[in-house]
Amino acid sequence: MSLLPRTAEEFSSTEYWDRFFKKRGDRAFEWYGDYNKLCGVLHKYIKVQEKVLVVGCGNSELSEQLYDVGYRHLTNIDISETVVAHMNQRNEERRPDLSFQRVDATQTPYEDASFQAALDKGTLDAMASAEQGALARRMLGEVSRVLKVGGRYVCVTLAQESVVKLAVEHFVQLGWAVRLHCLQEERGKEEEDTFALPVFVLVCTKFRQPMPAPILEMCVGDDGAPVRHAQACELLSAVREYQAYSVLRKRLRTSTEPGSSLSLTLCDARTGLPRYTLTVQDCPPGAKVPRPNQFAIFIVPRGSETAWLYCSPEGRRQLAASANFRRLVIVSMHRNQEYTDMEAVQSELSPVVMDLAPPGMPTNQQVNTHTRIWMLLQDENIVTDQRGNQEPDYNIVEGSGCVQHVSFILQISGLRTASSQKKKNKKKSKAASAAVPPSACLSVDSGFLCCAHHEVMVAGLSMLGVGTQQDKDVPVSVLLVGLGGGGLPQFLRDFVPNATVEVVELDPVVLEVAKEWFGFRPDERLSVTLGDGLERISSLEKEGGRLFDVVMFDVDNKDSSLGMSCPPAAFVETPVLQKVFNILSPRGLFMLNLVCRDSILRKTVLERVRSVFPTILSRKIAEEINEVLLCFREEKDAAHILPSLSQAAKNFQSTLSSERTEPKRRPHIDIAEMLKDLVIE
Repeated sequence: MSLLPRTAEEFSSTEYWDRFFKKRGDRAFEWYGDYNKLCGVLHKYIKVQEKVLVVGCGNSELSEQLYDVGYRHLTNIDISETVVAHMNQRNEERRPDLSFQRVDATQTPYEDASFQAALDKGTLDAMASAEQGALARRMLGEVSRVLKVGGRYVCVTLAQESVVKLAVEHFVQLGWAVRLHCLQEERGKEEEDTFALPVFVLVCTKFRQPMPAPILEMCVGDDGAPVRHAQACELLSAVREYQAYSVLRKRLRTSTEPGSSLSLTLCDARTGLPRYTLTVQDCPPGAKVPRPNQFAIFIVPRGSETAWLYCSPEGRRQLAASANFRRLVIVSMHRNQEYTDMEAVQSELSPVVMDLAPPGMPTNQQVNTHTRIWMLLQDENIVTDQRGNQEPDYNIVEGSGCVQHVSFILQISGLRTASSQKKKNKKKSKAASAAVPPSACLSVDSGFLCCAHHEVMVAGLSMLGVGTQQDKDVPVSVLLVGLGGGGLPQFLRDFVPNATVEVVELDPVVLEVAKEWFGFRPDERLSVTLGDGLERISSLEKEGGRLFDVVMFDVDNKDSSLGMSCPPAAFVETPVLQKVFNILSPRGLFMLNLVCRDSILRKTVLERVRSVFPTILSRKIAEEINEVLLCFREEKDAAHILPSLSQAAKNFQSTLSSERTEPKRRPHIDIAEMLKDLVIE
């Protein structure tokens, strides 16, 4: 027979409790925790010298343990004659002053104001389900009557909404002060057979005169600072939040659900406003996770909370797969909150994140958000370090979408200093170095392309026959949408024979940065049109008469909420692609730098491109999410196009190298390497 009642009404049945305690015999039933768990809050509100009425004592050892630490005025009552007889017999020798009486808590024989405290461990929960709560209200009425002014009703409860609502409304109506303590399980103590819900201690204090406005407070732990709530509904809402968090915490600490993604929001204790959103992402089934990679925290760069990578389920799964930890917690900071620095954020989150650690994680282990996992966003490429405490080598590159990070771009290897400085000279005044014009200390090697997708685009020109003897003097016209730092168009101008390049750039600031910091210099073969790329393409198509051998899209998407960071969605709409097709020469080639994490969106883009261009090759960039689509205006024989690339690559490589007589000025690119992983889409 089960020791728990079949129906909620049995909780208030004398017969049930008699059967219950006969079945248990001498084994104590610690409803919602023992003395060790409750002593902190009990000693805070119940003094040793006070007269205490213990309501529904059962055969719990709590009264015995209170007696043993000095409480001598305990009156224990219970509806079960069996348990009362048993408890009196058990304590008659060791605790002769400990009284157990068979009394109905809804009809007690005690005088008004005869106790200074009433202790209830689970009795309110048991009685609230009977008679639509009428039984519990009668019990609370008796408690209110027998307590003195200043006395406290201390109730240990699971705080189910109907139960706590009944009690709070009862005491608010009487004008008492109400406070709730949420007692979370100690970290690492969660077991399969413990309650998923946290235990609460409800403390209601009686005043001589009813309070004009309700005093409603919530505390975390024994001595947590009380948070005041204006209305009972707000207090109940706070209870639900703690319960939801406790259930989530137990779930995460006792089991791992492969591929699951659970989120919770942490609020500022003072204002109640959301401060952090934590999403727990477990590794997918079958993932090979290195043994040390058990748990890591990734803090989303502030301002990127709405980026597809962080706010979409698919994006978070990709982020977790890239991190390759058993469990990754993704932390987003809210925009209406202030944060001192990253160390302060770490310190604030440290007490919380270990609650979300995977099963088996040592309870005393700390997770350092800086050294356990390093991630850096650069064009949505993630650089990770899984070597422990060593700082990773960041590979920050110049290119589409990176110009805004000028202070970082200056550190890339694509910028060659005129004279190397020793480390000891780096301590010179920053103000002094900032005063030196960039052109005085930097020179740019136009033969060095920092971005792999730029190298693929250049290598794709070999498909036009550039470099062959018969096409040696044939001009090559290029339309490039997106300037970036200017490295790609300058390479085309300086190394591709007879190439003319028109660049379309929307932002004048980008052009100025390219000139000032990257030595970008337009001339008669390299021009810049300031304006919208889509409008320029429409204008060229409408005007007619001017065709390009190559059209390149290398422009980033400012809307990070999509799963495509390059190009903007408008650039791959079918009408735009058709216009690109129309401005290409018969041998024309359209090159698209595609950065798309969303697999469904990528499929949609490819379908649109296929609807316009008859033959498409793609080249994914190793260890990045970039891929370059090479789209031919004319239909090509798929069976022969890839095998013929080898000779074309050699011809083009030879042409590029011969353009510069000085070996140190030759382009740093391996055409064959850039073309070897092409696939037909």
